[in-house]
Amino acid sequence: MKCAEKSVPLHTERKFEQFLLRNTLNMENSFNACIEDSIKKYWNFDALTDYKGVTLQYQDVARKIEKLHILFEESGIQKGDKIALCGRNMSNWAVAFLATLTYGAVAVPILHEFTADQIHNIVNHSEAKLLFVGDVVSTQIDPDKMPDLHGIVNIPDYSLMVSRTDKLTYARENLNLLFGQKFPKFFRKEMVNYYKEQNPDELALINYTSGTTGFSKGVMIPYRAMWSNLIFANEALDKCLHPGDNTISILPMAHMYGMAFEFIKEFASGCHIFFLTRIPSPAVVAQAFAEIKPVVIIAVPLVIEKIIRKKVLPKLDTPAMKILLKTPLVSQKVREKIRAEVEKAFGGRFYEIIIGGAAFNQEIEQFLHFIGLPFTVGYGATECAPIISYNDWHDHVPGSCGKAVMNMEVKINSADPHKIPGEILTRGMNVMLGYFKNEEATKQALDDEGWYHTGDLGVIDSRGNIFIKGRSKNMLLGASGQNIFPEEIEDALNSLPLVTESLVVQRDDKLVGLVYPDFDEAKTQNLSMEQIKKTMEQNRQTLNETQPAYCKLAAIEIQEEEFEKTPKKSIKRYLYK
Repeated sequence: MKCAEKSVPLHTERKFEQFLLRNTLNMENSFNACIEDSIKKYWNFDALTDYKGVTLQYQDVARKIEKLHILFEESGIQKGDKIALCGRNMSNWAVAFLATLTYGAVAVPILHEFTADQIHNIVNHSEAKLLFVGDVVSTQIDPDKMPDLHGIVNIPDYSLMVSRTDKLTYARENLNLLFGQKFPKFFRKEMVNYYKEQNPDELALINYTSGTTGFSKGVMIPYRAMWSNLIFANEALDKCLHPGDNTISILPMAHMYGMAFEFIKEFASGCHIFFLTRIPSPAVVAQAFAEIKPVVIIAVPLVIEKIIRKKVLPKLDTPAMKILLKTPLVSQKVREKIRAEVEKAFGGRFYEIIIGGAAFNQEIEQFLHFIGLPFTVGYGATECAPIISYNDWHDHVPGSCGKAVMNMEVKINSADPHKIPGEILTRGMNVMLGYFKNEEATKQALDDEGWYHTGDLGVIDSRGNIFIKGRSKNMLLGASGQNIFPEEIEDALNSLPLVTESLVVQRDDKLVGLVYPDFDEAKTQNLSMEQIKKTMEQNRQTLNETQPAYCKLAAIEIQEEEFEKTPKKSIKRYLYK
């Protein structure tokens, strides 16, 4: 990637410009060049499969990309125009995304869990010219509320849901003819020639955060961040990812975590990616792991925690097993047997499980560490596309989320970063340009030295391992001004009987725990609601014995419905008081 003519984002000052320039001068390649190279190199390899559906080889992906490029060009889409995508994970979503970037347009991935009004708002705010939609989203949106769109394209077959220009209609109706005219005899890999970004700060995509208040902010991700995340992933995962290996995509690709590490890295490495195209049940996920046997697993904590709590921990909660686990000469063999069962549940072939996206329950983490499961915990943010810190599982320190990755710096804004929690700040190649059309929010998030203020609170040890304590906006103040981190209380509460998930809120000067019980387990035990309430009161007393006075719960309230969550399975706290 050439950067002699580097442009400077509006929010930066000269000091950060010099820092960033030093870190981009060594870039010898471009992101789109990596995609082009992968397609040519793995031309005859299987690339994308909709689980239980059709498989595309890399050459099929190239052919579909070329047809979409023709559609864009013939319909008047210019380099730099915005193209939005909103639908569940599937091969055609991935192809449309790659086609957008390799054409030189700006992708706007939209989470399909958003409401219709949120989708309308994002499409309009981003100034998108085209919108690709999945079959469910197409039934929810109102095209009239997105008047500036030239058209809406159905992701499953690329048919037109809406066309507002004769050019777009003609291009789609004659797409095969136009493709044949461009490639009259054959289409070979030597003919693949994609747009290469001209500048490290060139805008690649706008990713609208799930957010917890109001409409989401549009994070402007430059090509340098996409490239830097890919190079990091190459360094971290090339030991386990090889051409032809199977991987699974479960996390939404419209979220940077899933996009970067379940899709882009694997595609660039010649892997075969299987998309679970619907919201998978635990049974479907287990079946997919057993059949596909992925070589690396990317997950949010909730997925891992559910499997461990439902499939593993109940088998250990017997008098005989407890005795065995406490017997030194036997416990190692018992641990190995348990680990083998856990590994089998995830396909049995993976190098490591990478957990990120939300806080990981300490009890589950300690259990996985106890049995020696190869797992690690990373940390990131959409604003960093997304990676900030990571350690290979061999180097993982329990309770931490790794060290700052290559091309990134991390510091704690605290008088004593090793002991006193402070806001986690980070800067480097992965950091966004800012928020689209929101200079005020950009100035709040990025200071004049380029440090991104994450809003997370943490400490850091002498070796650089980061330990997250909570979100600064979630921090509560005790009656005497004590800092209360509700996530720490919730983590302890979630480990108690019949607690599936919880949320700690403050009412006046008192803390109240909102709990969604494990109703399935309660039904198995034939417990009435009154008995569930008694269990929760016992949980409250047990929890309070371990907490300082200002962190004790005054009450526990039972929630009869699951908490509403963001796509990365974080509870939408702002909905609960």
